[in-house]
This record gives sequence, structure tokens and C-alpha cells, in this order.
Amino acid sequence: MGIYQQQLPQLNGLTCITDGGLETDMIFNKNLNLPEFAAYSLLQNEEGYAVLFDYYKDYAQLARKYKLGLVLETPTWRASADWARKLGDSQSTLRELNIAAVELIGHVRDEFATSESPIIISGNIGPRGDGYTPENLMSAQEAQNYHLAQIESFSECEVDLISALTLNYVDEAIGITQASLRVNIPICIAFTVETDGKLPTGETLEAAIKAVDEATDAGPVYYMINCAHPSHFSHLLSKGGEWLKRLGGIRANASCMSHEELDNSEVLDDGHPGDFGKELKAIHDQTKSITVLGGCCGTDTRHIEEICINLSKQAPL
Repeated sequence: MGIYQQQLPQLNGLTCITDGGLETDMIFNKNLNLPEFAAYSLLQNEEGYAVLFDYYKDYAQLARKYKLGLVLETPTWRASADWARKLGDSQSTLRELNIAAVELIGHVRDEFATSESPIIISGNIGPRGDGYTPENLMSAQEAQNYHLAQIESFSECEVDLISALTLNYVDEAIGITQASLRVNIPICIAFTVETDGKLPTGETLEAAIKAVDEATDAGPVYYMINCAHPSHFSHLLSKGGEWLKRLGGIRANASCMSHEELDNSEVLDDGHPGDFGKELKAIHDQTKSITVLGGCCGTDTRHIEEICINLSKQAPL
């Protein structure tokens, strides 16, 4: 059991940062080859492990510098059965790598966490299909069955939380929530939205959150928005509403391009880190339930440090 599993710091009001866009950072900034966007494959050799450790270390040092909490996602967004099959990994190998991913974050925590800057280990789950385009839609029961193996591997480790990122339809979110509740691990559900603030399947974010809560007896400890630029969803936050109290985090894209445009782009759009930090701080001030702030596609330590600077009354000397 994770040391924060029973009492997550971000639920007790501690403002936390996250890492940035792991996969885009590795591919575009570090020139690494990640077939199928599967960063977990880096754990299969010492060189890849070292690259990941250094990646996470940079964010841990930022959290210490600015005295903020840090939610670190394991590099396992693609570490589920269908994606592993494409990469030629067996189910036993997949289980070992999911566990190794948690142990990696644990090593970072052992070295860099402080009482002022706790590191929360989050087991990262991605969608069964494409993160941008809903395809081969499952029922909630099918989704529970599919994702249970990865979630059970996390239950063998010291994860504090499971975060399901870039979900684009409701039934998969319900199934993942049910699987996590089955093994008694807190679950965060993160939906992605299009430029109009709606899920790719057309539901409003409010409706999606209410549907998952109704089906799971408010199972997720909180919800997030990820893999979308603040300009795509900030208008939703300004409208207010009780449902916003369930929104606990934002992991935003650097680029304001649509998902389709990002999919077809051969270069990285890293936006404007300074503006990014201001936009995330504004969201934090506007929506008091949001305590987790970080990045997704196109973001790196520059963007996350700008969040830190804006959260601080003044930047450290």
C-alpha cells in the first residue's frame, strides 16, 4: 500500500505540480524512439531506466525548490494488453514492467521527497484505444475486465493513487473506476476534451462526470482534464456549478491546436511556457478545488517551472 493512499495530500489542500508531457519530451526533445508512444518500454534496459530517472528527478527538484507537492505518473500510459501485444510483450513481462515503473518512482521519492514536498506515486493508465479518437468502444464491464490486470499489478506495489489519463468516453471511465474500487486503490479520472470543451464523443464534461459518479457512487476521488489547452475548457470553469467541486486537477497541453492538428503535426508545438504558467495559475485561483497542476503534450520542465513561479509570491533567488 502506498504511504499516502489513505490520505492524499492534494485532497487536504496541498498544491501539487505534476511532470510534463513524458512521451512528447522523450520523442521530440530527447530524440528517443517510442513505438506506439509506449514509454514503459524504456524500463527494459539500464539506459532507458536512467533516462526516465533523470526525467522524473528534474520535476522532483522543482517541487523541492518551490516547496510544492508532486504527483508523479508512472510511464505506463501504454502498459496494457492491446498495446503490449503490438509491441511483442507478454502479459508476464507487462506485469513486471508495471511494477518496475512504480519502483522507479519510489526510488525518486526516496531521494528527493521532503515533508514540504511530498511525492505522490500515481499508477498511470491510458485508454485501450487512441487517446484522441474514440474507437472500439467498450461497455463499462468490458472496460473493467480489460484494465483490471494493470490495476492489479499496481495493487502489488506502493502506489498512492491510480490516474486514468486521456479518457474520451464515459463507459471506459466507469469500468476503470470499478476495477480500481475492486482492489481498494483511490482513482482519479482524467477526461480529454476537444476545442469546444466537450468530450470527443460529444458529451459535456459536466455530464460525463455526473454519469461516472452516478454509476460508481462517486467512486473517483477527483477528476482532471488532461491533453487539452486551457483555451479549450476555461470557459467551462467560469460558468461555475456544483460539478466543478469534483474537478481536482489540470494537465494541459502546451499547444492550442486541436487533437486532429496535433495528430498530423510532424513538429512539436511547445507553445509559450510563460503564458502557460499564468493560465494554469489563473485556473487554480478561479477553481479552488483544483490542487493539481501540470502538463501534457508539448510541455516540459520549462512549462512546469512557470507554473511554480506563478504559484509562488516571488521566484526564489
